[in-house]
Amino acid sequence: MKRTALLALLLASAAFTVTPAKADTLSVIKERGRVNCGVSQGVLGFSNADSTGKWIGFDVDFCHAVSAAVFGDPDKVNFIPLSTKDRFTALQSGEADLLSRQTTWTLSRDTSMGLKFVGTAYYDGQGFMVKKSLGVKSAKELSGASLCTETGTTTELNVADYFKANNITYEIVSFERPDETIVALNNGRCDVYTTDASALYAQRLTLSDPDAFMVLPEIISKEPLGPAVRQGDDRWFNIVRWTLFSLIEAEELGITKENIAKQMESGNPSIKRFLGAEGDTGAPLGLDQRWIYNVVSTTGNYGEMFDRNLGKGSPLKIDRGINALWNAGGLMYAPPAR
Repeated sequence: MKRTALLALLLASAAFTVTPAKADTLSVIKERGRVNCGVSQGVLGFSNADSTGKWIGFDVDFCHAVSAAVFGDPDKVNFIPLSTKDRFTALQSGEADLLSRQTTWTLSRDTSMGLKFVGTAYYDGQGFMVKKSLGVKSAKELSGASLCTETGTTTELNVADYFKANNITYEIVSFERPDETIVALNNGRCDVYTTDASALYAQRLTLSDPDAFMVLPEIISKEPLGPAVRQGDDRWFNIVRWTLFSLIEAEELGITKENIAKQMESGNPSIKRFLGAEGDTGAPLGLDQRWIYNVVSTTGNYGEMFDRNLGKGSPLKIDRGINALWNAGGLMYAPPAR
C-alpha cells in the first residue's frame, strides 16, 4: 500500500475511534428532569429540612432559582445534603450539579480542585460564640480555650493564623457535622464554637439554652460564600452565574415576586429586556426567553430571599450590612443583563 493511502486510512480510522465528547451539564440535567443540588446537612436559615422534610433556606432558594431558570419550574430539584468533608467530592464526581451550601470562595478551591465559583451570594466572616458564664468579651481573651468547629473548612487555618499572630494558645475539637458540634457545645466538650458568623447566629438558636451564649465582636477572616460548579462547562457555569446576577439585578430594578407580572408591561426598556418581553437573553444560555421572569416570579429577588430566610422576616434577624445592594451601602452588584 502506498504511503499516502496508508496515511489516509489511518486518519479515517482515527476519526471513528475518537472518544465522543461528554454531554454538557445542561443536557444531562434536562434528560434527568431535575437539578442535583448539594446543600448543607442542616444550618438554620441557609439549608435545613423542616418538620415535614421539606428543604428550606437561602441556599435552598437558590437551587429553586436555578431549577426555574432551566425548567420554568422551581421544584425540579433533588437536594443532596453534604458534609463539609464530602461536598467537593460530590461535585467533582458528578453526584451534584452545583453546590449551594455556605462554601467559601478561595484561590486553591477555584484553581486546583476542579471547582469554579460563580460569584458571592453572601459576604461573611469567621467569628466566635462563647458561653456568657466565661466572662469573655473578646476573642483575644480565649487563651487556653477549646474550640469546636467542622472539618474540611477554612476555619481551622483562620484560627491558626489569628491565634498565632496574637500569641494565644488553644485546642481545636473538630466534627464532621454541625449538629455534632452543637451537641459537643451543649455538653461542655468545648468552650467556644467558631465558624462563619452567619452560621453562629443560626446555630445559637438550636442550643438548649441560646441565651447562655453570645457571639463575640471580632470577625477574623473574609468568607465570601457562593455557589460552585465543576470546571470545564462554560454554559452551565454561565447559567448558574447569571441566575445569581439576575436575582441581584431584579432587586435593584425594583422587581419583586408580587409585581413582576405588572412589570412586564413597564415602559422601561431595561426592565422589559431583563424580563424577556423584548430581546432574548436566554438564547446564549440555551434557556427560554423568559427565564429571568421564571426565576424571580417563583423565588423573588435577592432581597426577598435574604429577608425571609436570614433577615427581618426570619428568626435570625441578620442585618443586611455589606450584603445590601451597592447603591445602599453594600457590596451586592450585578452586571447588566443585556
